Amino acid sequence: MKKIVSLTAVFATISLITARADTLADWTFETSQPGVVTLPAAPGAGVAFSSFSPEIGSGTASALHTGAATYSSPAGNGSSHSFSVNTWAVGDYFQFQVNTVGFQNLTVSYDQTSSGTGPGLFNFAYSTDGINFSPFGSPYTVLANATPNPVWNATTSSSLYTLTDNLSSIIALNNAPTVYFRVIDASTNSAAGGTVAAGGTDRLDNFMVSAAPVPEPTTTALGILGGLACLVAMRRRP
Repeated sequence: MKKIVSLTAVFATISLITARADTLADWTFETSQPGVVTLPAAPGAGVAFSSFSPEIGSGTASALHTGAATYSSPAGNGSSHSFSVNTWAVGDYFQFQVNTVGFQNLTVSYDQTSSGTGPGLFNFAYSTDGINFSPFGSPYTVLANATPNPVWNATTSSSLYTLTDNLSSIIALNNAPTVYFRVIDASTNSAAGGTVAAGGTDRLDNFMVSAAPVPEPTTTALGILGGLACLVAMRRRP
């Protein structure tokens, strides 16, 4: 029994070194908001909507629509503002960029909803060069912001709209100077089951990127030595 307890102490010491998660960036859109801006169709490969910084941490957020679109900041999921866009076409997206140097095991979470005529199917994708994107998981459906679902408002949030992606298996995203995430329209089907209309909107709120610090070699070694010292001390007890 003593050996089991001692080994548990060793692994617990190592786990404490690697388990901490920090927020690298969090866009709540309470100050990082576009107001109401209408932009013409993006020319050629497209020019993204001008970027803005998160409320917590550092990074940039932007969006790209091939057609003329209106960007706005209506009520979020329990907050006063979100990031909303209309005139969706397949391939249009929201984009978020962060620096992960010194961090590993990324997790991304965000709240998302569409109006009844807004897009109902999206892909979540990642990249380290901003050009070549890889989808993470399968396309996912977005709930319509209408009854019987809880309607987004400034005072009450609902976890029904929260999506979480654990990217710890994607080693390329660890300790990288630039990492990109896109939330991409994947279909012409609307959230209510019809066809996406020009006035249909999709909105995001609380887009947060978190990660664990990469342990310094000396810190890891000290943690392991501390655990082993605990093991030796317990083995010497009568």
